[in-house]
Amino acid sequence: MNTLNKQTITLAIAAFLWIAQTENTSAKRAPAADAGGHNKRGIELAEQKQYDAAVAEFTKAIQASPKDPRGYNNRGTAYRASGKLAEAAGDFSKAIEIAPKDYIGYMERGETEVMQNQFDAALADLDKAVQLKPDEAVSYKFRGFAEIGLTQWDRAVADFTTAIEKNPNDPQSYDRRAWANRNLKNYDAAIADYTAMIEKNPPDAEPLVKRGATYVSMTQYEKAIADYEAALKLKPDDYDTVQRLQYAQGMLAARNAPPPTATPIPKEAPGLITPLNIGIAIAVLVIIAVVARLVTRGKSEGEASSGRIR
Repeated sequence: MNTLNKQTITLAIAAFLWIAQTENTSAKRAPAADAGGHNKRGIELAEQKQYDAAVAEFTKAIQASPKDPRGYNNRGTAYRASGKLAEAAGDFSKAIEIAPKDYIGYMERGETEVMQNQFDAALADLDKAVQLKPDEAVSYKFRGFAEIGLTQWDRAVADFTTAIEKNPNDPQSYDRRAWANRNLKNYDAAIADYTAMIEKNPPDAEPLVKRGATYVSMTQYEKAIADYEAALKLKPDDYDTVQRLQYAQGMLAARNAPPPTATPIPKEAPGLITPLNIGIAIAVLVIIAVVARLVTRGKSEGEASSGRIR
């Protein structure tokens, strides 16, 4: 789940900038809608990652236009980017209340619910976002995240595929589709997605490492080693990749090692107590007994004759 949360946190900031662009466009068409320019200043502060200051500006925008859902959506994304997920969800809920037919509130609340591991609730919101605006790639991507959280791998692959069709330049959709395919053991499909990511952004070591890990799952250790070595050239101090490389090298060496030569088992020397030795011992005892008997008989007869009266 840590991987999922890391990805969605990145998406939270990206989504804010996307909303910001939308808001700037709207402001140009209807400047009176942003009384005092608070939304615009808040967006500029958020782009500089000054989220607390951005929240203050969006709060002023809400106070100036309490029926404008943009102020709540923008403040919600600023809250979320700073890790205040409960406050963010509350703002998105207010935006939905004001504009129930606007997909943005559902999409943003759905993403926030994914970050809170509330995957079922996220699916409901993101389903609504897709229904209201089926051409928006971001909603499919967020829904794919929720489906990954619920281990609904097939559905996640389908949503990320739709997201890629609508926005083929988003590396996160390729990355998460590859992850879902790896869990389905569709390794060739995962390799194709990681390869696309590598081609789109050659300086990024992460897809090389992930493709290497997929090759390991396929027991194609030579290809995995090549990917890990290429990743270490880009990021030499990555200890995790070093360990992965050593593991792949060890597995390859073990597979290529010659089979062990069979060593004959030495026969144990026979002990003293054997049937033959027992037989010999019995024979010796019998002979001794016979000899002793003969000696004893001879002696007795000699003693008897010496006492005879002649």
